[in-house]
Amino acid sequence: MRDPLAEPSDLIRSVSRALRVLESVGRAPKGLTVKQIARRCELTVATTYHLVRTLAYEGYVIRREDGTYIVGLEIADRYRELVTAFRGPAAVGESLRRAAIDTGWSHYLGRFVGGQVAVTAVAEGARSPYLEDMVPGFDEGAHATALGKALLATLTTEQRLRYLREYGMRPFTTATLTTPEAFEADLAAGDRRGMQLELGQFRQGVACAAVLVTPDKDMERRVVLACALPASEMMTSARVVRAKLLTAARAVADGIAADA
Repeated sequence: MRDPLAEPSDLIRSVSRALRVLESVGRAPKGLTVKQIARRCELTVATTYHLVRTLAYEGYVIRREDGTYIVGLEIADRYRELVTAFRGPAAVGESLRRAAIDTGWSHYLGRFVGGQVAVTAVAEGARSPYLEDMVPGFDEGAHATALGKALLATLTTEQRLRYLREYGMRPFTTATLTTPEAFEADLAAGDRRGMQLELGQFRQGVACAAVLVTPDKDMERRVVLACALPASEMMTSARVVRAKLLTAARAVADGIAADA
């Protein structure tokens, strides 16, 4: 949701409209006609036609034989570039893949992006439940994921409360923590444990653990490492999970430091 009060005085409206068109097309996998796009974006058909033609020329939308438009392949290229930029040095990606192979658990890197908790890299593990939402760029549910908890734990109490007020505490499952008081108590338990943890708070039957990889005064340079596994396995092997996660975190930290 865009904040109308934050609109810059030098906003280029044609660019803003083009992005709204692209977003509308992206949310309609079956495609949209120019008239449908115009209605959804609250634009005139003539304006929409010019915007769509430009986006099609640049490869960001594709016109199908039935006259509808879908997202173009340039979007996939931009996503690959985003994933590469988020992941960082090749050694970091290799450390993630090695940890996923050695443990069978999916591993995730996360950091603050524009002040918001985001997943920045993923290596799928063969024994982990598949979490289709946990992909690079995912920026929801910080209060319900161990990755999000580990990052939010680096903030001051006031900063955390502001974050939770702004982004909310959506109940992903019946176990999700939905009050700041419960969340603060959970983070304190994580600090004592030496890793942040969630059991079925983001997805029923799945557990995640996370540790801080690189602390930094600049919040956008803080990195955390998380892993996901069946909740039943976490309940019997928490110490093993922590030991393996810390080993992987050291390897990731080395990869980041080598590129500095």
